Amino acid sequence: MSVQVVAAKMAEVELKDVPTGKDLPAESPVTPTSDGKNLARNDPHEAGSSAAASPTAEPPAKAGEGSLGLLTPNPAKMPQASAMKRLDPQQNGGEAFVNRDGTVAEAPRMKKQIQFADQKQEFNKRPSKIGRRSLSRSISQSSTDSYSSAASYTDSSDDETSPRDKQQKNSKGNGDFCIKNIKQADFGRREIEIAEQEMPALMALRKRAQGEKPLAGAKVVGCTHITAQTAVLMETLSALGAQCRWAACNIYSTQNEVAAALAEGGFSVFAWKGESEDDFWWCIDRCVNVEGWQPNMILDDGGDLTHWIYKKYPNMFKKIKGIVEESVTGVHRLYQLSKAGKLCVPAMNVNDSVTKQKFDNLYCCRESILDGLKRTTDVMFGGKQVVVCGYGEVGKGCCAALKAMGSIVYVTEIDPICALQACMDGFRLVKLNEVIRQVDIVITCTGNKNVVVREYLDRMKNGCIVCNMGHSNTEIDVASLRTPELTWERVRSQVDHVIWPDGKRIVLLAEGRLLNLSCSTVPTFVLSITATTQALALIELYNAPEGRYKQDVYLLPKKMDEYVASLHLPTFDAHLTELTDEQAKYLGLNKNGPFKPNYYRY
Repeated sequence: MSVQVVAAKMAEVELKDVPTGKDLPAESPVTPTSDGKNLARNDPHEAGSSAAASPTAEPPAKAGEGSLGLLTPNPAKMPQASAMKRLDPQQNGGEAFVNRDGTVAEAPRMKKQIQFADQKQEFNKRPSKIGRRSLSRSISQSSTDSYSSAASYTDSSDDETSPRDKQQKNSKGNGDFCIKNIKQADFGRREIEIAEQEMPALMALRKRAQGEKPLAGAKVVGCTHITAQTAVLMETLSALGAQCRWAACNIYSTQNEVAAALAEGGFSVFAWKGESEDDFWWCIDRCVNVEGWQPNMILDDGGDLTHWIYKKYPNMFKKIKGIVEESVTGVHRLYQLSKAGKLCVPAMNVNDSVTKQKFDNLYCCRESILDGLKRTTDVMFGGKQVVVCGYGEVGKGCCAALKAMGSIVYVTEIDPICALQACMDGFRLVKLNEVIRQVDIVITCTGNKNVVVREYLDRMKNGCIVCNMGHSNTEIDVASLRTPELTWERVRSQVDHVIWPDGKRIVLLAEGRLLNLSCSTVPTFVLSITATTQALALIELYNAPEGRYKQDVYLLPKKMDEYVASLHLPTFDAHLTELTDEQAKYLGLNKNGPFKPNYYRY
């Protein structure tokens, strides 16, 4: 047989043995086990017996046979490696191997049907019980599936059972928590241990202040993203003497395994990934409204916890010593309360601390914007046209990352100073309506509302990716997309196609919520800076003598910002220069700082 004929035969593809959906059995999936073997199960809901227990089952796969076992014949029964496979028409489509000497050897017969577990993946599955679920959750499937924002070990079999309907207890019998699955605690503990390695300042703070217990007697109620980094902060606060109760500030950002580890460790945590709006407020209420426990400190991210207490339990502020707030949105609310004379306790604005704004907002977003977009869409950035709405610290980080990847970046901005910075950094300043038809990606970073309205969404090109990097989900008018003429199609967790009647579709990420913490993770080291600042703010407000802080909003003293920064420098083996007495006198500074006046803008 000539080489040309053999090559032609090799190019033929026989699709006969590949099973179709109708050929697959409805109830006997092959379940891979931890050692790579397969166990046939008669009941998909039961652990079942192994294949050996069934008279018709195939023997388990042996080493070297691949994860599906039956797909690869036993190497001992195969012809020589030099043999070439062809189809033998005389054997009714059977397979044969042509050896180098031209002889034909019959290939071992292979099973016609290959059984797979989970034959269908329903991405558009609607919940059968609307009940507590909001409209947003009824339109698209809950995000508590295998596409976790941080490699979540979520047990998908429990996805349809609300944690509110389950009774769970940790190994010590404590049940004062509400999470997805307490059995995930071991996985969460390992993630927390990894985070500790990248949070040197908090670990140093534990060692330096643990003996003093500066938060002894503090009862901190928190509402932040429940991630491994937050867990390190919570355990640090506990080591410093505080009692903590915690809820999530975002319905998508909770890492279920971390919440389980905290619950196992004795923390009262009320959060899970994929909460409904009703669940969100229920969790906050469970943190606050508990018999025999009265919070005296608030740690908030977005202002929702503070708002809830003002709305439902205003009398609690009689015992609360202060509020620590870390987001633009939450700080804005605090200043509104202060201006209206309704702020009845001192508040610390962490967001505008140098160690928060110039690090978390800038460097964190510079890395996590790419991470979030890649994980959800696998988009290539080179040559893509991107418009970033807002050129604050978050916008600066996003623009720098996208520009470095080769994207063509436009910026929209209302502040002439930030706008000038964008121009000097090489970005073209535009109005959104000027570029909305041509851009491939739209990213909001303003903290405002209705930045991307339905008019702009209607004019976007087919396949445009729309996402938000601001804290709140108000920047993209997602509510305007929930209309009968538009079709929502779930692609994967946190990724939806919104399809217009003419077939045009946009890709909406995290339903307009915070992209990086909903769809990916953020750099732990940067969060260490923010978390340390939060811890010091709590210590400052809790221990401040009466009268030092009025019922107003304050920034952390500059000295504390410098202290937080200094705790992180050893990681880089960095060595600070010290002023001489003569230099300090010349500059009018204390040799030990602070080194910049409060009016200095970094």
